[in-house]
Amino acid sequence: MRLLSQRHAKHYLVMLLVVVLPINICAAEQQADPSDYKLKRLARPMPAPDFTLEDMDGKKHSLTEYRGKVVLINFWASWCPPCIREMPSMEQLYQNLKDQPFVLLAINQWEDEERVFEFMGQLQTIPTFPILFDPQSKVSAAFEVQGLPSSFIIDTNGRIVFRAKGGRDFNHPQIVRTIRSLF
Repeated sequence: MRLLSQRHAKHYLVMLLVVVLPINICAAEQQADPSDYKLKRLARPMPAPDFTLEDMDGKKHSLTEYRGKVVLINFWASWCPPCIREMPSMEQLYQNLKDQPFVLLAINQWEDEERVFEFMGQLQTIPTFPILFDPQSKVSAAFEVQGLPSSFIIDTNGRIVFRAKGGRDFNHPQIVRTIRSLF
């Protein structure tokens, strides 16, 4: 049996970390109650890492362009069941608040546009909020995402004030009140 070269071993290790570990983290999150509406308030708001990512149409979105608005950032993947379950409630939230100083950005992890486009075609309601791509998970790393789905609420000053790990009912009245309180 031939031993793997050091380069190939590194490649397999990266694949293990990128594919297998997130699946295990997401599987653990499946046990979370999908109707959960609790958000964790950070003891001290912290500056949100800036980023620029492209959406499905190739348009670039930078977090700094949304300064002055409340921003909900959701990290997700199409293979993650809790991510799929919370997508309709995010669309409902977005529709309810789209005329307010609010934006919702769903940042896909590790998948290409073709896979995400195919996934969107399988949903009953196609999201109208921006779907962004983080193919190497650099933005996810900057936000210190530890599992999918993970969400962050950023205030009008660009600071992370709330976070959530696991699926949520984002259109729950408590979450809507929390977001409105930040306008």
